[in-house]
Amino acid sequence: MSLDEAKKKKKNKKRNRLIFRISILTVLVAAVAFALVSNLQADNSIYQVGDQAPDFQLQQVNANNELESVQLSDLRGKGVMLNFWGTWCEPCKDEMPYMQDLYPEYKDKGIEIVAVSLDATEIVINRFIDNYDLTFPVPHDTTGEVMDLYKVGPLPTTFFISPEGEITEVIEGGLTLDSIEGYLQEVLPEA
Repeated sequence: MSLDEAKKKKKNKKRNRLIFRISILTVLVAAVAFALVSNLQADNSIYQVGDQAPDFQLQQVNANNELESVQLSDLRGKGVMLNFWGTWCEPCKDEMPYMQDLYPEYKDKGIEIVAVSLDATEIVINRFIDNYDLTFPVPHDTTGEVMDLYKVGPLPTTFFISPEGEITEVIEGGLTLDSIEGYLQEVLPEA
């Protein structure tokens, strides 16, 4: 091979390497741009005290209740305790009996307890409902869409919502009987 051919081959290799590197860089820049645009378009709202609670509709698991599905906007005019939980969550298990104990009295006063299950299957949820004799609405968030909407982190997480649909408290972690009753008092509809 002559010296000219060797230089030409080396030059072609450099050019090919440069084209490859530019291609990789272009793909990386496009991926970063896509990620940034997607992130800007996503709803990253974190709902907190004073915000209107976002509406949702979920199918209910416990069929013994009069509602087949729960839509938050249908509960306007009532105080709402919106609880996100799972059967594997020990603090969730601890607070369920308190919620059930208070439900009949506060339902009559115009408050609805809605316990959104984040479990994978309804069989597990039904067994839990039977074990705890739950009578309040237990909708199932099968896709995690409502959990994502409310930006729920640790379980349990509870939102107390006024009759006007405003979030009055957001509690992460388990609640006691007294604390639940105190928060329910705050969201009572005016007589």
